[in-house]
Amino acid sequence: MSIKKELGKQIKRLRTANGYTQEELSEMVNISQRALSSIELGKNFATAETLDKILGAFNITLEELFATNHLKETDELLDMINKNIKEIGDNPEKLEIIYNLTKSLNKK
Repeated sequence: MSIKKELGKQIKRLRTANGYTQEELSEMVNISQRALSSIELGKNFATAETLDKILGAFNITLEELFATNHLKETDELLDMINKNIKEIGDNPEKLEIIYNLTKSLNKK
């Protein structure tokens, strides 16, 4: 995957995780919604000024923004999670940790 596509995917992930619409984020960073859409789709690369504003909008560092190597598709993540759980087997301590983690992530 190209750096533009990975970065766009990361920006979209951060935007949705923070509950922003494209319109809201584009206003925050002073670009058009169309420009933001093109960035998120990996068609265009954001300027340094826009990247700086995105960092501020999400209150993250440049390193955190570019840390996209962990991003995987949902199906792939679910397969990996299920594989890890199967490998844990019947270890009650580890299963309890997984249960508590997923329970805490599910709180709203």
